[in-house]
Amino acid sequence: MSTESRPTLPPDPLEGVLSAPDSDDGLPEVHLGAGPLFTITELATEFDITPRAIRFYEDMGLLTPARAGRNRVYTQRDRTRLKLTLRGKRLGLSLQDVKQLVDMYDSQSDTVPQLRAFLSVLDQHRRQLRQQLSDIEVTLAEISQHEERCLALLAEAGHPAER
Repeated sequence: MSTESRPTLPPDPLEGVLSAPDSDDGLPEVHLGAGPLFTITELATEFDITPRAIRFYEDMGLLTPARAGRNRVYTQRDRTRLKLTLRGKRLGLSLQDVKQLVDMYDSQSDTVPQLRAFLSVLDQHRRQLRQQLSDIEVTLAEISQHEERCLALLAEAGHPAER
């Protein structure tokens, strides 16, 4: 199941792909030939994460693998959702925010609510980062003050600091 020379997917990669759950774990059976499929190892390698992380995202409801026989397989939709999840994490978003945004991305409805929700999340995150930056600047100023005081005390004791 390599990622090379895969066919282009139709707009809805899940249309006609999944059937009702056939296995004990409740995962639907996938019909092979319905588009590119990925193993957990392929996705983990592609995105440089562990299979355990992928299973965690499944548990959080971000990914919904299917079954091909006894193996879990991921569709192009799952791959896209994983990519968006990791992008959201890099932005510092919570998994709850990521899930909300990814679920809206998956929706066939108007994208206006998704864009507004995303702008709101970004604004909130920006405010949080600015507060963190302010806190870091205060901490750095305090470190500089302590450093200067230590240097002065060393100089008074006749032991200049080594820098």
